[in-house]
Amino acid sequence: MLAQATIYSEAVLFNQQQFETELRDVTQQLSQSTEHSEINQPQTIPLHLFETLSSTNQTLWELLNQGAPIPTVVIATQQTAGRGQWGRKWQSNQGGLYLSLALAPNIEASNSAQLTLCSAWGIATALRSYGIPVLLKWPNDLLLLGRKLGGILTETRVHQGQITKAIVGVGINWSNTVPETGINLQSFCAQQVTPSVTSLEMLAAIVVKGLLVGYQRWSEDGIDNLLLCYHKLLDSQGYPVTIEGNPGTVIGVTRTGELRVRLRSLNSAVTGTNSPTPTEITLKPGTISLGYRL
Repeated sequence: MLAQATIYSEAVLFNQQQFETELRDVTQQLSQSTEHSEINQPQTIPLHLFETLSSTNQTLWELLNQGAPIPTVVIATQQTAGRGQWGRKWQSNQGGLYLSLALAPNIEASNSAQLTLCSAWGIATALRSYGIPVLLKWPNDLLLLGRKLGGILTETRVHQGQITKAIVGVGINWSNTVPETGINLQSFCAQQVTPSVTSLEMLAAIVVKGLLVGYQRWSEDGIDNLLLCYHKLLDSQGYPVTIEGNPGTVIGVTRTGELRVRLRSLNSAVTGTNSPTPTEITLKPGTISLGYRL
């Protein structure tokens, strides 16, 4: 069970006491779920709260450089320079949840994508425990009703081929304005007969616990077992794609985070030879966009 966290608060839009209460309640709720029945996590985790930051990931790296322990969490209700995948800017308007968690995985650098996979699965299953039908979009999006609810950005520090430190950054739309392809959770919950997530503090508690549970499941069960659970929530499964003019179908994700695609036929632009039979290929993140099913 996660006990009361250490709070370093500079926030006025985020209620510290309410968060602590929600954290205890969420821990109890998730412990009753079959997906989270064996929660065994640190008793205390330092938590730094801010109203506005340039980037929660950047602030957490600075805190680690100053000697902050691992794990440590940073939360902000607004970012002025939030980062997304491949250097894209993440819209971080006031009212959203922007959160970063520091970990020390000590895994090979080639397996860094596994941190994003377990984080996405952990958050999604935690939210689903509260009746929020979140699905996963490869490589790092959380989907709700086919629209983007949030995203994940994992950054690492590598020494001699091993990831010694990692920060998992999460952005979730709560009450903030969103683009056409996005959705915020508050508007979804307002349409429920009994809203399941009632505050930003509750959402933060669910995300923190989801991250820790996902990391624990991956650490204890391994990536192959985690992928079995991940694929059950993968919205991209069965998604039609076209690669170099060749029609295909998404069939999953590899243990290193690449997209698995089965092509119905191949031409030499893909493999160098003509092949009339279905063939599986893998694609690295950033080489293809799957879009949204609105």
